[in-house]
Amino acid sequence: MNKILLVLLLFVSTSVLAQNPFEKEILAYEKQDSLSMPAKGQILFIGSSSFRLWKSFEADMKGLPASFNRGFGGSTLADALYYFDRMVVKYQPKWVIMYEGDNDLAKGKLPQQIAAEYDEFKARLKKQVPGAKLVFVAARPSLARVAIVDKQKELNALIKAKGDYFIDMHSPFYLADGSLMMDIFVADKLHLNEKGYAIFAKQIRQFVQSTIK
Repeated sequence: MNKILLVLLLFVSTSVLAQNPFEKEILAYEKQDSLSMPAKGQILFIGSSSFRLWKSFEADMKGLPASFNRGFGGSTLADALYYFDRMVVKYQPKWVIMYEGDNDLAKGKLPQQIAAEYDEFKARLKKQVPGAKLVFVAARPSLARVAIVDKQKELNALIKAKGDYFIDMHSPFYLADGSLMMDIFVADKLHLNEKGYAIFAKQIRQFVQSTIK
């Protein structure tokens, strides 16, 4: 009986990981929370690898209202919705700063579809975390995804038009002549290096300093 149960548990675990490739990261965060749970009413950062790989997060957010980072993998807005209860509701944040959309576009999802998922996330936040405010960090450009830059701009415009809190993370990475900066990425030409993160962090700090008290 024990062997059968073990086999079933292994099967279920394998199935969950196959369907949800970020489950291990979420479980790691839950273990971290069991040791030290973030206080309610903070700023929650949730999103894809641009948040997950933000190594200077603590230093960059020092001196600002309390915040914590829950970026995971190469997540999409659909993934943020899937883990909504485990990665948003339980924290009861006062603000949620989201970076999703870029990976969604790269996987072929239309800007309109992503905007609809954003609306669903916002509706769930309003219902399950009353009073919490949502901030959308615009999809940023990269050398690896030049082919979808127009879709990034379209998505950003759709979200900004809703009149919600919005951080421009697209235009700051261009030079005065309109060309994309070449020296702000690591070798994969997608993720940011230290210089890129200095720009990334500056945009977010300016928003927090001017808007969140």
